Amino acid sequence: MRPRGNCEPAKPPKQSGGRLTSLVMTFVFAAAVALADDSPFELGGHTKFRILGQSYPDDSLFRDLAGATSLDAAGEVRLNFSTKRQQWSFFADYQLLGLHSEFLPLVASYREILPAGLPNDDRRLFDLTKVLHDGSDTTIAHRLDRFWIGYTGEKAVLRFGRQALSWGNGLFFSPMDLVNPFDPTTIDTEYKSGDDMLYLQYLRDSGDDWQAAVVFRRDLLSGDVDSDQSTVALKYHGFAGEQEYDVLVADSYGDTVIGVGGARSIGGAIWRGDVVVTDSSTDTVVEVVTNLSYSWVWSGKNVSTGIEYYHDGVDSNYVAASLMIELSPLWMMTPTLISNVDDQSALLQLVNQYSLSDNMTFLGSLNIPLGESGTEFGGPGSGVPDRYLSFDLAVFAQLAWYF
Repeated sequence: MRPRGNCEPAKPPKQSGGRLTSLVMTFVFAAAVALADDSPFELGGHTKFRILGQSYPDDSLFRDLAGATSLDAAGEVRLNFSTKRQQWSFFADYQLLGLHSEFLPLVASYREILPAGLPNDDRRLFDLTKVLHDGSDTTIAHRLDRFWIGYTGEKAVLRFGRQALSWGNGLFFSPMDLVNPFDPTTIDTEYKSGDDMLYLQYLRDSGDDWQAAVVFRRDLLSGDVDSDQSTVALKYHGFAGEQEYDVLVADSYGDTVIGVGGARSIGGAIWRGDVVVTDSSTDTVVEVVTNLSYSWVWSGKNVSTGIEYYHDGVDSNYVAASLMIELSPLWMMTPTLISNVDDQSALLQLVNQYSLSDNMTFLGSLNIPLGESGTEFGGPGSGVPDRYLSFDLAVFAQLAWYF
């Protein structure tokens, strides 16, 4: 899989945009106060605490850096505020994040192969993240992950600010999702990180709709908003009988993107798929994803399964499959296998979700890599001779409390 996330070279701090950010946020906050005055509002959120334990084989670069095993811990407090007055609405989601990791001291030296750990706003239009503590192995930050004001009319929707957007018909891989897609191996997908954008939707009388998004991003070196780093996208979602279809046209990171996709029912199962063509100054890449999902009741238990094929448009083909079994009304188990067909490697995830009470949930996963060293899931090369970015076994455990 192509790397995703904040794996980018170090850069100087932003030199511009701070005053604009302050002015816009002041305006939006003032509008929010006006909306909230004598208007009903909702306040909720959650706290999450998670640990990730990993072991490393002898030829792993991680073993050289952190030892035979590592144990990382992360915590989050999230407060979700929303209010509405007539057609106007306002959302603000606050996050307090903490991470303790044995890899943090190595991020500066190995930024090209190790994730930074916590989200940042280096590319985003507004700088709504502040680091409170940056120690040798612990980082604490707080941020606004949602911060938008919107208008909803009879047929039109308009939102501006930090928000999330998800497009496409993929179950694991989402080539049509141009804005901050989840990695296929992500375990907790409850919230996608927000991005700063202008979003518009227009609903036609037929039930079809137009959606448009302008995602503002900054150049990492200059700190200025750059059209070659931003995304402007237009998508049409329509119905043809019992079938649904999508047509996408976009300019993303300076590349032209055209996509088509759809979904339809086949004998009780749902077949979905997307074809996305990205034309850059150096190459044209065609990505294809198609999947089939089906749900049924087996021995009184709800069961659903999905299988997906993905071609990344470059040199890799993937097959992913999952089986969700509702072992009890409180316990769901989901074995998932994501495989690279070309190098014969895979990742097996045994995910369990258990409801401990009305407002407390446990989420856990056992992650087992399969494949030889030098393969994607067995451990790709690190650039260091005879050393790979590999792990033997990983255990993820998370406890969430909602309020």
